Amino acid sequence: MPPVGTPLLWAITLGAVLVLVAVDFALTRRPHEVSMKEALGWSAFYIALPLAFGAWVWGGYGPQRGLEFLTGYLVEKTLSVDNLFVFMVLLAAFAVPAELRQRVLLFGIVGALALRGVFIAVGAQLIASFSWAFLLFGAILLVTALKVLRDALAPSHHAIDVSQLRSVRLVRRFMPVTDDYHGPRLSVVEGGRRALTPMALVVLAILSVDVVFAVDSVPAVYGITDDPYLVFATNAFALLGLRALYFVLEGALGRLVHLGYGLAAILAFIGVKLVLHWAHGLWSWVPEVPTLASLGVIVGILALVVTTSLIATRNESHPRGDAAAATDAESQPARREA
Repeated sequence: MPPVGTPLLWAITLGAVLVLVAVDFALTRRPHEVSMKEALGWSAFYIALPLAFGAWVWGGYGPQRGLEFLTGYLVEKTLSVDNLFVFMVLLAAFAVPAELRQRVLLFGIVGALALRGVFIAVGAQLIASFSWAFLLFGAILLVTALKVLRDALAPSHHAIDVSQLRSVRLVRRFMPVTDDYHGPRLSVVEGGRRALTPMALVVLAILSVDVVFAVDSVPAVYGITDDPYLVFATNAFALLGLRALYFVLEGALGRLVHLGYGLAAILAFIGVKLVLHWAHGLWSWVPEVPTLASLGVIVGILALVVTTSLIATRNESHPRGDAAAATDAESQPARREA
């Protein structure tokens, strides 16, 4: 199939992403606590946008490309929900004030977009140059799936010691850090010298885990589509809506107690799909998994784990706060250590 991403479309898409990021920075310039109405409004916008884009891809490039985009977007959105757990842990561990949380999340999203762009470019070059790249990506996903399953089966409950985070230790070797937040500022002049604020430290911590997120996220989408443009589009749409989604799901994230099992199953499924695709290139009799079947499997897994999670937590009478949610988040995969 012909690629979707022409140079003009790439330029338009990158420009649109930059505009949306600029709008988000403008909205968070003055710190404020996000209301549910605001979060729901932006979440609806960032869900409608990729659905409209998927319809455009479907109409302009055919059902196959349309299914690839929608399936890849669903995978990325699922992984981004999983990422919210570690964001919640870090925000709680750094005691980030409620009015500054959306600013921290925005920095993390921008960093994730930049890193995904690099990984997508590298992945595209590997696929174009080496037939075994699909085998490598499949192996990465299968190993990650085993780690996710291991941690889901044997969760550990302990608080993060901020002082022991590698990114924090490294920064404090070279720069002093203030005791208090100074709004959204990353640094201030204190005692006649420049010092970082805790805001800078939590941003660095989130940026460091963005690297880990990209390692399994990009190969997972390459398991759905071989078009680098669609891989980038699925990542961009999923990440841009992450800030608003955090505040919508903040009270409910702790109830998704079986999400780790679902992610392990999805990553393992896509890993096997990539290995079969690689083998099919060598031996034509090896079957491949159609995109429509992939979508059905992923939707089925998500529906199952959400249902079982809600059943398992149905006796909880009150929504859990940040501290409880952070504890639950610690039981999520070890791949998300800062």
